[in-house]
Amino acid sequence: MDLALLRTFVTVHRAGSFTRAAALLGLSQPAVTSQIRALERQLGRPLFLRQARGVTPTTIGDELAHKAAPHLDALVEITEAGLDEESAVRTLHLAGPPEFTAERALPALTALTRNDDQSIALRASFGTAEESLEGLAAGHHDLAIATARPRGALLTATPLCDEEHVLVAAPRWAARIGSGKLHRDAAPALEKFPVVEVHESLPLVSRYWSSVFDSRPAVSGTVIVPDLRAVLACVVTGAGLAVLPRYLCASALERGEVVALLDPPVPPLRTYFLVVRTGTLVLPHIARAHEWLLRAAVDWS
Repeated sequence: MDLALLRTFVTVHRAGSFTRAAALLGLSQPAVTSQIRALERQLGRPLFLRQARGVTPTTIGDELAHKAAPHLDALVEITEAGLDEESAVRTLHLAGPPEFTAERALPALTALTRNDDQSIALRASFGTAEESLEGLAAGHHDLAIATARPRGALLTATPLCDEEHVLVAAPRWAARIGSGKLHRDAAPALEKFPVVEVHESLPLVSRYWSSVFDSRPAVSGTVIVPDLRAVLACVVTGAGLAVLPRYLCASALERGEVVALLDPPVPPLRTYFLVVRTGTLVLPHIARAHEWLLRAAVDWS
């Protein structure tokens, strides 16, 4: 059986689409279709059911993918790693949100870069969940951290940790709003004050308002800056209120640079997922980084 046909088959199985598989393989869609038909003729059985959107594997297709994919991935590993000692260090391409990746993921992974026979070189890329998952699916990254669980069989996601969101402001703003912690019905009072956010759509504030106040915020951003670390810096200097992950503002809270305005009984949470291309955890450097991050995340929640 032609290994090239099997590689195309596994890619289609993971992508769930001839079009997506063609893009990943650098082939035309007709070429992918032709290869799958050739493989189906060799086996004498259909491997996919054509749907309006993409394809669905048959029982035979699922069985073949389950048997073939690990061996194909192992062959790719051998080919990419080479046989000489100079290739002992493998490069892990990691993608994720800038703040979480910089503050948590990369520090946790630096121990894997020590100079031994299992060391890993790191290359990090920052982006939105959509950008990171698209880059992972296209083969630009080995591992992605995202706040959205991907759909389909191409990518496999594992919950990594939950992130608690906190409504914060500088002490002078807290004093103007009122002494002590606010109550859950305080949304109208809060909406009189300036807001610092990462985007004009106010994603963090909107999610917080929906979870805690069961309403939409009637506010607009006074300062918009696309990095949560910059949002925190603006809040510390008195630019306004903001919703931030607790891990990012914990030190500022301890130092009294910012104040938590509300302490809801059930704080808003956002889940991070650790995502790989399905089947690639057979590759040692990806599996090692994946396991290392899961272990580190036990202390993050």
